[in-house]
Amino acid sequence: MTRIVTAACLAACIGMAPPAFAETFSFVAIGDMPYGKKADVYPKYESLIAEINKREPAFTIHIGDTKSGSGECSDQWLTEQLGFFNSFGSALIYTPGDNEWADCYRKAAGSMDPLERLAFVRQTYFADPSTSLGAKPIEVESQAVVMADRYSGYPENARFDMKGVMIMTTHVVGSNNNFEIRDPAAVNEFFGRNEANIAWLEDSFDKAVATNARAVVLAMQADMFEFDFNEFGKEGFLRHSGFKDFGEKLAKRAAAFGKPVLLVYGDSHIYRIGRPFKNTAPNLIGLEVFGESDMHGVQIDVDTDSPEVFGFRPIMNPALVK
Repeated sequence: MTRIVTAACLAACIGMAPPAFAETFSFVAIGDMPYGKKADVYPKYESLIAEINKREPAFTIHIGDTKSGSGECSDQWLTEQLGFFNSFGSALIYTPGDNEWADCYRKAAGSMDPLERLAFVRQTYFADPSTSLGAKPIEVESQAVVMADRYSGYPENARFDMKGVMIMTTHVVGSNNNFEIRDPAAVNEFFGRNEANIAWLEDSFDKAVATNARAVVLAMQADMFEFDFNEFGKEGFLRHSGFKDFGEKLAKRAAAFGKPVLLVYGDSHIYRIGRPFKNTAPNLIGLEVFGESDMHGVQIDVDTDSPEVFGFRPIMNPALVK
């Protein structure tokens, strides 16, 4: 009789731990869209969503700015974006951008109260902080639940495990992270959210270490860096005071983690990949997504058996490709 000996059985017979098998999956990153008049941009946005759905990613991340800084901040627009999010065939992970709330004081955007708009975003998109959006939502851990004793007001900060990779979001936005000296309310909002973001970053990296995560993905909206670090071949430096505390903590924790860390962000609408902390945290890769008129996506292929873990493939929007 022929016996089939599995790898796990063989390892047990000779007193070794079974080998760790590689995990693979793909997800998509988009952001800074749709910008413009509905009649012009909605059909193009729907085209990109359909193209993404064909690929059946494990999930899609939208890094915020669901409209331009001068676009209307109305309930209707923001609610319509929720409808688009739920048209993604798998799970949709969303982290807010400044254009949805922080920039709504602008006259072109409706001269609305940013803090009222932020409350509306939280109520609309994070009504259930323990689950994602999308046609096939997944369970997530929310800071509002995990750290409810102090940070119950930040349901947008979330994380989950995907085949041994820690995926997390932090609410860090453009326009200097809302650290604007318009009025005391804006300053106070920044200090509270900045503290919450750093606490969530620390706690999530602690968990990644404790669970022996093979890699970490962090998604947020802001482009924290002053220049194109690829072009100059230098380490990107944090361009505004609103990013200093968080950016420095991110570099420190990523370096201490030692394994691949992927930072997904947008804000500047330039598709690029590089190492913004090449000296202090060379294991951190920065991916800035397409945006604005370049309404395309990026597919990230994850292979935990690969030294780099992450691979990148642009997803070109059929509606924009001639």
